[in-house]
Amino acid sequence: MYYYLIKLVVSAVLIVAVSEIAKRNSGVAALLASLPLTSLLAFVWMQQEAAGSEKIAALSLQIFWLVLPSLPLFLLLAYLLRHGWSFWPALACACTAAASCYLLMLPLLRKFGMDA
Repeated sequence: MYYYLIKLVVSAVLIVAVSEIAKRNSGVAALLASLPLTSLLAFVWMQQEAAGSEKIAALSLQIFWLVLPSLPLFLLLAYLLRHGWSFWPALACACTAAASCYLLMLPLLRKFGMDA
């Protein structure tokens, strides 16, 4: 039980830290947010739970390919906000675009033998 509490606290602290740093320095926050902290934590938690190298390697490869369809979200959100869109509609539009990219990417990955 304490193990899950530790996982929860460490993960939450990282997210809160990035949002608090962003209030002061968006460049540093962007650097921290762009680091694969979530992925690294997942790898560490899996290792601690004896998931095995093959499962960690599979997750790592899947994360690599599934990062690609998320990238348009950031570009589109920045574009829309800079062109006068309010936050929530811009975020909704960017998330919809990212979801569409994921829907296009998943069959492509399956075609090449990836389980995603």
